[in-house]
Amino acid sequence: MASYITIADWKAVKDEYVVNVTIRQTEDDKYPSGWDYSLHLGSLGGDTILRYDNAHERTKGHERHTGSEVEIIDFPGMLTLYDRFKEEAEEMSSVSWDWET
Repeated sequence: MASYITIADWKAVKDEYVVNVTIRQTEDDKYPSGWDYSLHLGSLGGDTILRYDNAHERTKGHERHTGSEVEIIDFPGMLTLYDRFKEEAEEMSSVSWDWET
């Protein structure tokens, strides 16, 4: 069984928004990048506003979700992607988040 090292795993709620971040380093063959991640900004009602993930990396690659739209993206590295997510989440939610990690 492939090992996973949790780098970040937290959830925060502010106003009408929720941020849920999971970042794990892994040697699992399902994640050729070496990362298993989900960076999610949504509404408390359950709608996705923005999400980056690689849930199906082996078959689909890395994805950026906005609402019901999905685009395949190039993976720039975990730190760069996390920084991009933080910047976009601040712009899209009009909330100043206390970012962890």
